[in-house]
Amino acid sequence: MTRPASSLAAIQQDRPTFGVWDVVAVVLVLGALVLVAEVGRGVGLPLDAIDETPISLDPLALPGYAARTALRMIVALGLSLLFTFTYATLAARSRRAELVLVPILDILQSVPILGFISVTIVFFMSLAPGRVLGAEFAAVFAIFTSQAWNMAFCFYQSLRTVPSDLIEASRCFRFGAWMRFWRLDVPFAMPALIWNMMMSMSGGWFFVVASEAITVGDTTVTLPGIGSYIAAAIAARDLGAILWAIFAMMIVIAIFDQLMFRPLVAWADKFRFDQETGAAPSSSWVVTMLRKSRLVRMAASPAAAAMRWSYGLSAARQGRGARHAADARRGRLADGVFLAVVIAAVAASVWQIAAYVLAGLSLAEVGTAVLLGLATMARVFVLIAIASLVWVPIGIRIGLAPRVAGIVQPIAQFLAAFPANLLFPIAVSGIVAFRLDPNIWLSPLMILGTQWYILFNVVAGATTIPTELRDVAANLKIRGWLWWRKVALPAVFPFYVTGAITASGGSWNASIVAEVATWGDDRLQAIGLGAYIADATAAGDTRRVVLGIAVMSAFVVIVNRMFWRPLYLWAERKFRLG
Repeated sequence: MTRPASSLAAIQQDRPTFGVWDVVAVVLVLGALVLVAEVGRGVGLPLDAIDETPISLDPLALPGYAARTALRMIVALGLSLLFTFTYATLAARSRRAELVLVPILDILQSVPILGFISVTIVFFMSLAPGRVLGAEFAAVFAIFTSQAWNMAFCFYQSLRTVPSDLIEASRCFRFGAWMRFWRLDVPFAMPALIWNMMMSMSGGWFFVVASEAITVGDTTVTLPGIGSYIAAAIAARDLGAILWAIFAMMIVIAIFDQLMFRPLVAWADKFRFDQETGAAPSSSWVVTMLRKSRLVRMAASPAAAAMRWSYGLSAARQGRGARHAADARRGRLADGVFLAVVIAAVAASVWQIAAYVLAGLSLAEVGTAVLLGLATMARVFVLIAIASLVWVPIGIRIGLAPRVAGIVQPIAQFLAAFPANLLFPIAVSGIVAFRLDPNIWLSPLMILGTQWYILFNVVAGATTIPTELRDVAANLKIRGWLWWRKVALPAVFPFYVTGAITASGGSWNASIVAEVATWGDDRLQAIGLGAYIADATAAGDTRRVVLGIAVMSAFVVIVNRMFWRPLYLWAERKFRLG
């Protein structure tokens, strides 16, 4: 039987052929390799080489600095994705692991980036003694700590809300655990995860100054990058250099948008739980290149074949895993033993922290840290409430309009990436000129970067609202506040809670930057735990740093356990689709 000529023409048209897209692919790959080689050339140099070539405020130096910062952020994002797939999956799949991993994640997202740096910088520097590579490890890890936690929370939330009918379908098709992860869990979570990856990249920009210009006590390491350029410009009160840094950030963010995030959004469009009939799909010239380039297809075919082979292994082992599933679930005694071990480990950790802190500090110092934590907590609650009132309705409108989302996406990335440090000239000058209270007017800097967690998660949630639900609401003429109360807000509420949790933890973290603002010789400080930790870190007072981090972590865990976690479980039960 012969195929119709039209069918043959269609097949030949869809088949990748050597052409202009192959040339584009080769140019991009070669350009990336040259960039990595050029940027990575200095990591093996002695650490003294950094001091011999101080940061230059010459705008011509910015392209090289931007390339090094971008490479650090890409490496950190890859590590964050690996952490997300392993940590969040274990927390969602194991009830016992969830009891430990989720509170640990609460603590990790609350630990300030300066706390991570002060504790880990000696370790990372020891991995490559006397070499720039050790400092690069420390900088990448610092950026990782600003990216990983919200991605893990987002993926965990998605795994907990996979529709039950999709789970039943995977069982009917005898998916193994490995195959279900890549064929169901990851595709279902991908739209929301990509928006959170954008937020994570923006969070890395927000803390890039602290990650590249590291000062802990007598140890000072300044790596070439946009962050260290901004720190030098602030110290020199060079407003022109700050404007050049903003321009360089805009260029790099636009490149990331075109080469990474816009292609990911277009690719993830096929994984949406619902596809609106007649809606224009997202598009990207990079996705077009990947689909039409024969070289890309040939290079990717071995990996695709290996993945298909691994699916077969997973399915083959399913039966054996099912036989042991009942044994894994039984036994309250095992749960009790596990919980006792966890409590003992936590008690031992608390005892060690208390013994270390109280060996050099008084109980009055602990009480002072707790009172400062209450002041910072009040700021966090007020700022999260204001950000929610502003960005939830805007995020829903953006998520329901794909074309608007495509326009807003790069703008939101830039605004989310905008470091609070760049507003210090305006903030400090304005507070000093008008004699304003720093305790009030420095507070908005805390939410500057973290409010976008709420917006990005709400946008991701709005994109998953099924068309059928919107059609039913339209047919029943549900409009106005009733539509918001019965359709929009319930649909995005689980996503909002995830965004609010990460925004809350991020605001605590950002208090390190926001409660102490400097512009040249002018220094303003608000009363709060963030300023306490910043001062202790700058002075190299490890005991006060540990005390501040412990108090901040305790506040975050208590608030999450008593408020956010119950709200999240309620949203998961009441508003789950399917």
